[in-house]
Amino acid sequence: MDSQFDNALDYHSKGRPGKIEVIPTKPTQTKRDLSLAYSPGVAEPCEEIFKNPQDAYKYTAKGNLVAVISNGSAVLGLGNLGPLASKPVMEGKGVLFKIFADIDVFDIEVDASDTQKFIEVVKALEPTFGGINLEDIKAPESFLIEETLKKEMNIPLMHDDQHGTAIISTAGLLNALEVAGKKASKVRVAVNGAGAAGISCVKLWIACGIKKENIYMFDREGQVSDDRDDLDQWKEEFKTPKKYNTLAEAMVGADVFLGLSVGNVVTQEMVKSMAKNPIVFALANPDPEIPYEEAIASRDDIIMATGRSDHPNQVNNVLGFPFIFRGALDVRATAINEEMKLAAVKALAELAKEPVPDGVLLAYNQPDMSFGRNYIIPKPLDPRLITAISPAVAKAAMKSSVAQQDITDWDGYKTELRKRMGLDNRFLRSISLRAKQNPQRVVFGEADNPKILKAAHLAREEGTCIPILLGFKDHITSKIKELGLNLLDCTIIDPSRSPEISAEYGRLYFEKRARKGLTLHDAKRKMRQRTYFGTMMVELGEADAFISGQNSNYPDTVRPALEIIGKEEGTNKVAGMYIIMSKQGPLFFADTTVNIDPTSDDLVDIVKLTHKMVSKLHVKPRIAMLSYSNFGSAKGSTISNIQNALKRLHTENPEILVDGEMQANTALDAELRQELFPFCKLGDENANVFIFPALSSGNIAYKMVQSLGISEAIGPILLGFRKSVHVLQLGSSVREIVNMINLAVVDAQGKKGLF
Repeated sequence: MDSQFDNALDYHSKGRPGKIEVIPTKPTQTKRDLSLAYSPGVAEPCEEIFKNPQDAYKYTAKGNLVAVISNGSAVLGLGNLGPLASKPVMEGKGVLFKIFADIDVFDIEVDASDTQKFIEVVKALEPTFGGINLEDIKAPESFLIEETLKKEMNIPLMHDDQHGTAIISTAGLLNALEVAGKKASKVRVAVNGAGAAGISCVKLWIACGIKKENIYMFDREGQVSDDRDDLDQWKEEFKTPKKYNTLAEAMVGADVFLGLSVGNVVTQEMVKSMAKNPIVFALANPDPEIPYEEAIASRDDIIMATGRSDHPNQVNNVLGFPFIFRGALDVRATAINEEMKLAAVKALAELAKEPVPDGVLLAYNQPDMSFGRNYIIPKPLDPRLITAISPAVAKAAMKSSVAQQDITDWDGYKTELRKRMGLDNRFLRSISLRAKQNPQRVVFGEADNPKILKAAHLAREEGTCIPILLGFKDHITSKIKELGLNLLDCTIIDPSRSPEISAEYGRLYFEKRARKGLTLHDAKRKMRQRTYFGTMMVELGEADAFISGQNSNYPDTVRPALEIIGKEEGTNKVAGMYIIMSKQGPLFFADTTVNIDPTSDDLVDIVKLTHKMVSKLHVKPRIAMLSYSNFGSAKGSTISNIQNALKRLHTENPEILVDGEMQANTALDAELRQELFPFCKLGDENANVFIFPALSSGNIAYKMVQSLGISEAIGPILLGFRKSVHVLQLGSSVREIVNMINLAVVDAQGKKGLF
């Protein structure tokens, strides 16, 4: 056995066999819980559903439950393995539904080769499920099964082998035609493979503008043409009077090739014979009709797609079915109709034209991806798929009158989708909305970095900031054009080549630091550095916020801010705060970056600064001062520092809800606190702000949370400066930079008294 074979078997067999389990969604710890979950409490929802069947969506999991059903007659590329051997595939499909769209699945393998019996079994399952995904059923039986069930059932149903491939390939085709500069109505298409997927693809292509008379389809017996008398009713639809003797002959001068057949049936010569800018969709798996390397070596102008993940432009059904069903379920659709499929096609095609998130680039180890020959279809790990496709499908269901429940707040719906997938929460959304209300001028100290430029582009497109770019102008302009970003009309300044401005800035800097060992010459020289130049722009009101640190050390950004901008009035310290995005909402960690060994007075300042910033972000601060001790249970100098700080805070700032010293689990467990420490000022609400006793513990905590992938960390956010200056982590992602931009804008708004 080879290693891949062994690995696959080990993966499925080790630990709990298989890939799925059922987990209760309600408490089941007590006798009361069980009496509500089953008898006698379960009688109440049963009676309500009997009176109103739609209440099944209210009281049961029906609305988020899909059946993945097969008889195993066409398992992947393995043929008729039967229902039992198809079970690993159906479980796997269930996993994809869950991880990509948070849809629960029961896999059902039906021992029924007879078409009518299979139809009867599936139809009888309608009360259990919100939707049906048919899988791995051979043609032509799959056509009859789907057509019959769609007529006789009132829940969304789709045979993904047909329509999933059709939807993804159609989106890719529309974009490929745009890249190739060709019109759908004019191209000639050669198709090899007249099974369920091939026929469904061609039908959807026709719906998007391809002319039926320009499509030449081949099956195992040759071309589907007028002289054939062995065709079923589904192939009959695609007969053509013009006859080609071979596929090779049909491909001469063809604009598009679609393969859904077997590997290695297309040669380089056949590809070379195609028209200019040929579009080749070789989708047989695992071996395409022509190997990718051979196809792209045959000519430079080819636009190539396969079904494989190791090549560009993968036609992967996971780009469609989870999000299509998500949208259908969320409006309680009675079907998945052509309008919904076309809506998914258009949403997917448009998404490929948007800038690619940094996380996607990292996942695929690509320095850059942008719309073009090698990127006509989004990647399966793109987190935007659910918010692009599901709303489009839901809208189409409502417009075509198959929705039983309308969505009116589409922004809210997208937010719910992000929350469902752990991609966002109300906090970040509120920050973005506030930034949009009064966008500020943000100076980027490292504007020659592609991530910074992408983030600046996204923030500008979203209307949250007005970018000012510092760096070598020619290099920045070239990079903007290369990345296709909307930044060319932004202010671009090169401090090293702006002698008059640098000299004036240097003079002002010298006035601030003349009695602190700085010469005028050194002051002017430092103003050629972007960190000093950008900070001075903010100080003089020529910009509102400064962001740097993507490529530089932390002190190199903080030091100019301290020397030029200085601390807020009444503040003795500056501090650093991280926001940890948890499923329970944002958590705030301080100090994590500035004060190494804070005194009790320092801790007072850190609490005040953090409280002020968190309040500014429209979150009510509930502050826990953390330690290894619970309310005097241990001794030590750090304990004394915290206790002294608390005495001052409770006396001087009674409006601040803060308590301690306490261990981290105490701060996060209200039941434990109320049982053991009922006097704690946090009461029955857990802390959301955590003040660490020293830099080491704060820094370790946020980096562990971040590195373990438990939560996303945003920061560091600098606290205590008169104006908005913020430092990025080294190597921040585009998403993290955009979040920091929005926070910097809101911070600048607050410092200017705009709210």
